[in-house]
Amino acid sequence: MAIEPTTDQPRKKIKASNIFVWIILVLVMIGLGGFGVTNFGGGLTSIGKVGDRDIEMNDYARALRQEMDAISAQFGQPITFAQAQAFGLDRQVLQNVITRTALDNEADRIGISAGDATVADEVTAMRAFQGTAGIFDRETYRFTLERNNLTEAQFEAGIRSDVARSILQGAIVGGFTAPQAVVDRLSSWAGERRGFSLLPLTEADLPAPVAAPTDADLQAFYDANIDRFTRPEAKRITYVSLLPESLAPTMEVDEQALRDLYDARIDEFMIPEKRLVERLVYPTDAEAQAAKARLDSGEVTFDALVAERGLTLDDIDLGDVAQSDLGPAGEAVFALTEPGVAGPVQSDLGPALFRMNAVLAAQETTFEEAQESLGAELRTDAARRAIGARIDEIDDLLASGAELEEVAQDAGMDLATIDYIATEIPEGITAYPDFREAADVLAEGDFPEVIQLDEGGLVALRLDEIVPPTPIPLEEAREDVVAGWQAEATAKALADRAAAIKTEVDGGAALGGFGIVSVTREITRDGFVEGTPSTLLPTLFAMAEGEVQLIQGEGFTGLVRLDNIQAAETEGEEAAALRDTIELRARQALAQDAFTLFTNALSNEAGIQIDQTALNAVHAQMN
Repeated sequence: MAIEPTTDQPRKKIKASNIFVWIILVLVMIGLGGFGVTNFGGGLTSIGKVGDRDIEMNDYARALRQEMDAISAQFGQPITFAQAQAFGLDRQVLQNVITRTALDNEADRIGISAGDATVADEVTAMRAFQGTAGIFDRETYRFTLERNNLTEAQFEAGIRSDVARSILQGAIVGGFTAPQAVVDRLSSWAGERRGFSLLPLTEADLPAPVAAPTDADLQAFYDANIDRFTRPEAKRITYVSLLPESLAPTMEVDEQALRDLYDARIDEFMIPEKRLVERLVYPTDAEAQAAKARLDSGEVTFDALVAERGLTLDDIDLGDVAQSDLGPAGEAVFALTEPGVAGPVQSDLGPALFRMNAVLAAQETTFEEAQESLGAELRTDAARRAIGARIDEIDDLLASGAELEEVAQDAGMDLATIDYIATEIPEGITAYPDFREAADVLAEGDFPEVIQLDEGGLVALRLDEIVPPTPIPLEEAREDVVAGWQAEATAKALADRAAAIKTEVDGGAALGGFGIVSVTREITRDGFVEGTPSTLLPTLFAMAEGEVQLIQGEGFTGLVRLDNIQAAETEGEEAAALRDTIELRARQALAQDAFTLFTNALSNEAGIQIDQTALNAVHAQMN
């Protein structure tokens, strides 16, 4: 089916979230560079079947990779497939793909399908296939699919299935209503407010300061909390190193080399005046002129014009640019001395309006001002070259069987021993990623070899022994032990004082007679009270009016009194909004439960077949 832009017929609306999935899929495929698009080899194309419908191997691979990438982004580092399996990602993704295939199988069975016009509308509306003018571009469409080893027929078949699936899904989840009794009960619960008084207690509220600990007190606390004062298992590593920062101060550079470097990088030191600029391109000069006239008259804002073009501010942002970067438009834009809009003027992409948001003044750094930093850079660079020239020499020493102590002496390297713990905050030599990577895999009996650091240094490592978890001697940990004992003793003394105050308050004494009381007139269950433990609100909403309770958490001890209970509002915009939210969530929960039951029934009725060999083939590609 050939896709061409269509503008003369109304577009049939389908579930937006499903079509959005296809848009994301296109972007994910681009990012993955076509991962998993081709077959895995051996003629395998599916990992099983639901009824008569194949569970496509590539669909499962892409979905699994997408979930692994999402988790990696959350953790800030790539996760392995073994870790993904530990999280249950593979089972979750497989279930999702089975569910989708079950819906496809049922849509085929009952004859739900999408016509060519609907598919064309969906494809031409996707941002991934739009050109610079903001409309569907056939060449972009062809190139994107070709880059990911997809044909137009394959991609459009996927869109067609998704549309049919969304129709079936809509029929399943549509029409649910939340029981009124449930909405009423939940609204009353969620909308209830409580007013309370809080008396925080500090050491100043104690009748007497906490006594200093005796040696016996510290020993008892140390013994009872020995896990807090135990070093984790460590690798005792001896290493030799030759680092640029150590060698650089001995390197010499001449002034002419500094001047040559300064001249070569003059653009860094003589930065011309720049502007922060956004460019909004129009197909024709007439459209650009009309937009500028509307803008000048105050009819629309520049942001509104951007939205009318179907773009975002990120799409039109040029960043900080010099006049020469803007070509023919540079003179008009730089004629603005304060933020404003210039144009329309011609740009590389056609007539455009340019919004100038800020003026960045020119920056000039003289040779004398740059000399020190350039000198340090040249000395460090010279040190890196000198170190690089000695790799073979040091490698030969190690290959000859020389101990690291001998290598340090013969090659003028630094020798040191550390207890390496992978989970500790890196510092010193362990701040180098290459050192940590080597230390992580270093095993007993490994032969020391030269390791080049990304920063230009050299190291060689030897594992001396594995140091088991070892208690830190009391005297060495004394400061931390004293701090821990004092915190525990203070918390106990404050709890005792709070209990005594509570007894007096229960007997009729005023809470305010024991210190400064903060009063909160009303708060909901999802509120927040700064500086208090997380147990405050759950405790408060379980109390009876007038009751006083002890609240204690890390670094906090206090008494809370429930002053009043305010029933949830039943009238007004806020109450209506709360009820609407609860009703919506209840309706969604019911619909989701029905959808899960329906798809499980479909899968069971149609029959699920999983090819473990094919599944293993996908998993092998993930490692």
